[in-house]
Amino acid sequence: MGLEFNDKDGLSRRRFLQVSAGTATAMMVATLPNLSWAQVLKTEKVGLDQCLNLTPLDMAKRSNLVQSAYSYITGICGEIKNQALRDQVLQVIHNPAPTFMERYTTSDAKRMLWQKLVAANYVSDAIGVMDFLPPNENIQKASQPFFAAPGSGYMSHHAYPGGLATHTAFNIRSSLNVYQAYFETFDYKLDRDIVIAAQALHDLHKPWVFQWQEDGTSLKEITLAGQGAHHVLGIAESIYRGFSPEVVVAQACAHNHPGSDKDEAEVVEWIKAASIIADKDPIREGLLSADGSTLPIPRRQENFVTHLGDHDWVLSGPAVKWTLPALKNIAKQEYKMSDQELNGKKFNYFRNYVFSQFSAMRSYQVLVTQGEAGLKAKVKEMID
Repeated sequence: MGLEFNDKDGLSRRRFLQVSAGTATAMMVATLPNLSWAQVLKTEKVGLDQCLNLTPLDMAKRSNLVQSAYSYITGICGEIKNQALRDQVLQVIHNPAPTFMERYTTSDAKRMLWQKLVAANYVSDAIGVMDFLPPNENIQKASQPFFAAPGSGYMSHHAYPGGLATHTAFNIRSSLNVYQAYFETFDYKLDRDIVIAAQALHDLHKPWVFQWQEDGTSLKEITLAGQGAHHVLGIAESIYRGFSPEVVVAQACAHNHPGSDKDEAEVVEWIKAASIIADKDPIREGLLSADGSTLPIPRRQENFVTHLGDHDWVLSGPAVKWTLPALKNIAKQEYKMSDQELNGKKFNYFRNYVFSQFSAMRSYQVLVTQGEAGLKAKVKEMID
C-alpha cells in the first residue's frame, strides 16, 4: 500500500495507473514463455468440498496466474547486472525469512526492542511485547513461500493466495515502464538494478506479517511507525542483510516520495524505526543525511520511481471490496451457503480459490463488463 500522491503538476497516482496499466498488461503477456492469456487463466475445476481442503499453498501452486507472476519476478531479478545484488535479491525472493530475528531470540531481547520502539513512539504501548512482532518458528526459513502470501490484509488489495506475487510483478513492470519513459522522453537512464531490486523487495515481509490462518483469513497487521508493520519490517530486513543504501532508501520510498518536507519526514522515520530493529546506525549506514533529517542528498530519482510503481493498490484494493458482495450472492444462490457460512471459513476458502486462480482484478472486470451473471459463469468454470 502507498500514501496519497498528487503533485502540483497534476501527476496523480490515478493518472499514473491510467498511463501505465495498458503497457504493463501487454508486457506481462509478452514475458510469459509459450503461454497465452487463455492458458494463464485456465484452472482445473474442483468441487466445493475439495476446495475447502486446499491449503493456501495448494491454491497458489495450482494457479497458472500466480506461478507466471512469480516466474516473471525471479526472471527479471535474474537480469540484475550486479551479481552480488542479484544474488541478494533472489535469496530474499526464494526465502523471505526474518533473519534480523537472530537478534531477538529471547524474551528479554524482544522486550528491550519493544521498549525502544515505544519510547520513540513507533509502537503504541497498547500493543504488548508479545504482539508487536509476527510469530515465527524458524528465523532461517520463511513462514510461507513468497508466492503463497496475500498481497495485503484480508480486505485489501490482492487478498488471496499468490496475491503478493501478482502485486509485485505488476509493480516491477510499472516501475520499469517509468524507467523506460525517462529514457525515451529525456534521453537518460536511471539505475535499472536499483529499480528492479527496490520494487522486488518492497513487500518482502508480507509472507511473515500476513500468515494464513485456519479460517482462511490472514493475520491482522499492527501499525509500526505510522505504517502497516510489513513496510518497516521489510526495510529492517534489507538493512540487516546488508543491501546497499541506494536500494534500501528506494525500497523505503515505496510508501511515500521525498518530494516535500512533510512527505520525506515520513520516509526518514520509517528508516529510523527500521534501523532500531536492525540494530544499525542509519547515518553511518548511509541511509540518511549527516544530520539525520533527510534522505541522502542529492535524492536519487529511483526513490520516486519505486513510489510511483507501488500504486497497483489504488484499483486492486477496491476491486476486492466491490467484488465480494457479488461473490457472496453467488456462493449463497449457487452453492447454498448459509449466512453464517458466508462469514466464515467456508466462504473464505471459496473466495480464496476464485481469486487465486482468476484474480480479484479480473473478477471485478468481468463483473463490470458482464454483470453478476458473467462472474457466476466464470466461478462455475472453477468450482462445481
